[in-house]
Amino acid sequence: MFEKVCKMLADQLNLPVESIKPESEVVKDLGADSLDVVELMMALEDDYGITLPETEVESVKTVQDIVDMMERITE
Repeated sequence: MFEKVCKMLADQLNLPVESIKPESEVVKDLGADSLDVVELMMALEDDYGITLPETEVESVKTVQDIVDMMERITE
């Protein structure tokens, strides 16, 4: 799951995959804006055929937060 989220973030933000760490903050460290975050969440929903709860999406700060949320929802 972590590798997939990293690949999606790297593609979307034009970053090298190896620069993305679990503790990287999506906005602060990776330079994403709110639109980037929405697009990432929509892409994850499409890829996994799920709907992410808005309350959980709002609390996402780090790459690991995204991975944890996806693992909870896809179990």
